[in-house]
Amino acid sequence: MKSYLAKNEEISRKHILVDASGVPLGRLAVKIAYALRGKDQPTYTPHVDTGVFVIVINAEKVLLTGKKESQKKYTDFSGYRGGLKEQNARTVRQKHPERLVKDAVWGMLPHGRLGRKVFKKLKVYAGNEHPHQAQKPEKVTFNI
Repeated sequence: MKSYLAKNEEISRKHILVDASGVPLGRLAVKIAYALRGKDQPTYTPHVDTGVFVIVINAEKVLLTGKKESQKKYTDFSGYRGGLKEQNARTVRQKHPERLVKDAVWGMLPHGRLGRKVFKKLKVYAGNEHPHQAQKPEKVTFNI
């Protein structure tokens, strides 16, 4: 018996739509990262991008449990001395609500060439609208 290794030509890409309203951020990010990597499919191969495109809507309504809304910190560094900026999750949600989901998913992906390629297939939108109607995304609800 030989192990099956997927090839780029054999992989069929589809689009899935995920509604983030009222779902805990960490649990949502785990499911999204698995779908992006393709780990939920039988054709999963560790060194090949076998995942699907993920469209996340209602990112502004994602749920942060406990005191994370005020205590969780998001940092930005400009590269200059004194250029470190910290914001709590409440401020980030008001300015860039997509960042909450993107940062959580990025932390669960490999930080290399493959991880960067996979991360580009994630599209996050703050509201209910998205410009991907032509791809006919299938709506997916995760058991969370």
